[in-house]
Amino acid sequence: MRTPRFDVSVYGVLDPARTHGRSLGELADAAIRGGVTFLQFRSKTQNTRRFLDAAFEVVKVTRARNVPLVINDRVDIAYAVDADGVHLGDEDMPAAQARRLLGKDAIIGQTVHSVDEAQAFPIEDADYFGVGAVYATSSKQRDVPPIGPEGFAKIRRSLATLAPGKPVVGIAGITWENCGSVMAAKADGVAVISDIFMADDVEAAARRLASAVRGNGEVAA
Repeated sequence: MRTPRFDVSVYGVLDPARTHGRSLGELADAAIRGGVTFLQFRSKTQNTRRFLDAAFEVVKVTRARNVPLVINDRVDIAYAVDADGVHLGDEDMPAAQARRLLGKDAIIGQTVHSVDEAQAFPIEDADYFGVGAVYATSSKQRDVPPIGPEGFAKIRRSLATLAPGKPVVGIAGITWENCGSVMAAKADGVAVISDIFMADDVEAAARRLASAVRGNGEVAA
């Protein structure tokens, strides 16, 4: 089993639509101070220019803090801001083409919703996987029900066979209160939006989540 060159255990997802309008750079910095080990920047509503400007603001912070940054969906934005990589969904550019554009050292993440998808994807082209939706979430609407920790565990076992050594992260609806069930299902980390970036104190929220992840759901005293 190879050792990944990045840590996805406390995986923050920063979305301008879920920040109460606060500074993206300041939020990214606060989350990293609180223990976020990996950051994804996504925007479903901004036009390309605004997305690009926002991504430059975030990547400046992640470089200074030495935390990997991937861009959701948009390979062009990831390339333009020299992000560490990209996270792709089932309707995005295939991972092999994304790597061709971003380079062999780019971090490529791939969302997987089912065992069938895991078996259908050319998963050798991805470096890590986001599996879900584990719980219901308002941040992204899909016409499929949440899979729960049990469904996550099933897909996790499939990926362990198909892509041994590659990290698998639970995504959607995860908080510090329920992350223990996801970690107990053998997740390598949890991806979180609202429980970090909608909090009044982002640094404290990230620290609480990081403590829960390390303690398998129990917040350290």
